Amino acid sequence: MNRPARGEDRAAVMGPWRFVVWFGTVSLLADVVYEGARSITGPLLASLGASALVVGVVTGAGEAAALGLRLVSGPLADRTRRFWGLAIAGYALTVVSVPLLGVSGVLWAVCVLVIAERVGKAVRSPAKDTLLSHATAATGRGRGFAVHEALDQIGAIAGPLLVAGVLALTGNDYGPALGVLAGPGIAVLLLLCWLRARVPDPEAYEREVTASAPTAAETRGGRLPRAFWTYAAFTAATTTGFATFGVLSYHLVQRHLLTPAWVPVLYAAAMAVDAVAALATGWLYDRHGPRVLIALPVLTAGVVALAFTNTIAIAVAGSLLWGAAMGIQESTLRATVADLVPSGRRATAYGLFAGVVGAASLAGGALTGGLYGYSIPVLIAVVVAIQVLAVVLLAVTRVDRR
Repeated sequence: MNRPARGEDRAAVMGPWRFVVWFGTVSLLADVVYEGARSITGPLLASLGASALVVGVVTGAGEAAALGLRLVSGPLADRTRRFWGLAIAGYALTVVSVPLLGVSGVLWAVCVLVIAERVGKAVRSPAKDTLLSHATAATGRGRGFAVHEALDQIGAIAGPLLVAGVLALTGNDYGPALGVLAGPGIAVLLLLCWLRARVPDPEAYEREVTASAPTAAETRGGRLPRAFWTYAAFTAATTTGFATFGVLSYHLVQRHLLTPAWVPVLYAAAMAVDAVAALATGWLYDRHGPRVLIALPVLTAGVVALAFTNTIAIAVAGSLLWGAAMGIQESTLRATVADLVPSGRRATAYGLFAGVVGAASLAGGALTGGLYGYSIPVLIAVVVAIQVLAVVLLAVTRVDRR
């Protein structure tokens, strides 16, 4: 991150809420691209001959890459302070990979591109979250991250609906449905470059609130707080039992509950629930703190109990619960990390946090995909047991934070 010349505070040209909204608009456009693609990942892989286990492993591996590789990109961002450069590079990889999914035509290539799109998220996310955390120091962490997530989810709704419309018009042809996502991808890169030029130093927002800059010790070394590690353990536990939408949509299509064209519509509805859940828990977080996160293991257990039934209304309800859990994961979980860790070590913390969660995502994808093919009642029982452990770890985190 470059310092402004001659002591000028370049963040002052844009207020913190405006920065949050513009950054949310970047995420909105990016979500049109990659959430549009993710909404049909399960059926796309199935159309190329993938089994439920393959879908679970590939989508789980994609999430593991999106999270685990932040172990590298997070510390790199803190060392180089090139938050904008890493954010732009990561978005570029994502918006290039998605349109190629529609023209690959073979299972192994599509699997590679699914994971490549997630690698782009790994490159950008610690830098992006750190940039956003500086502005939310002035707006309120829970509300700032929640508003960003709500804007993000507008794109997550529009993308799947756009894909669904193209699938309906083309008779379920995945090529045009994914190719149309190239347009918003170009807009992402143009808007990012403009925002960087306007606010090259978002850390100024936080300096204005705290009246201090991070020390050398905070930037280069020092242990992360114990509460951060117990919090990461809680998040890993609840994520291990969290089914990917790839497995959920595989179930819906293979059991003939929905056609492929309707799956993105359901995904869009889940993203709408995501936005509402993010705003609600973000507001509650600023008032009541991390105790609101107990909703996450409850929702995670509810997803598998409902979504894998053979009754369409109940399965749809489970998918909407999945959206609510995603809203908490993508907003309030990240806001809590910013409150637990000093500014100078925050990108590293986001990277380590995501690495722990990434391993849990891979385990969760394999677990839900594997147990789905073996026994759905066993799958439900295992996930519920894991969520009980997650509740215990959340209680320990609250004790360590005091």
